[in-house]
Amino acid sequence: MSKKTPSLKKLYVEQVVPELVKSRGYKNKHEVPKLVKISINTGIDAEADKNQIADVQRDVAAIAGQKPVLAKSRKAIANFKLKQGQVVGCHVTLRSDAMWEFLYRLIAVALPTIRDFRGIPSKLDGQGNYNLGVTDHSIFPEISIENIKKHIGLDITIVTTAKSDDEGRELLRLLGMPFRRSEPVAPKAA
Repeated sequence: MSKKTPSLKKLYVEQVVPELVKSRGYKNKHEVPKLVKISINTGIDAEADKNQIADVQRDVAAIAGQKPVLAKSRKAIANFKLKQGQVVGCHVTLRSDAMWEFLYRLIAVALPTIRDFRGIPSKLDGQGNYNLGVTDHSIFPEISIENIKKHIGLDITIVTTAKSDDEGRELLRLLGMPFRRSEPVAPKAA
């Protein structure tokens, strides 16, 4: 039984790698930056009950395609009504084919459904990785709006092997990431 290659991975191998080799002048195809992993993270209210925690875990699992891990607090903080060992978040790390499938759904389906979408900021973290905050998880088609009791936000981190922000930005742009077009600044009238 042969496994089908994700379409975005196929695009990366057939078009993005040759384009980056040509534009950046890499001597070896292994120098070309590639995706390492995608991490999805969300926080859970300290006062959440077991049902809310299960709902968040179910929704993140539906979005990611694999079961997330619950993050627990390391120590008690009275001001935040937080006990040691209490569930405070949920995260999942995607690699290989699951990573490529999620990125395709994010770029092609989820981001364009955001109301008044004009692109995402093109600022990377200084090491070629991209962080994106999604304020409402219902933009993903896997989430049924009827079952949502509380909207959750997601932090999505795309980790690459790029050595600079410029390399990482070009890699993501060639993969189809809808970066915001920088508008030229109009000169001020004197």
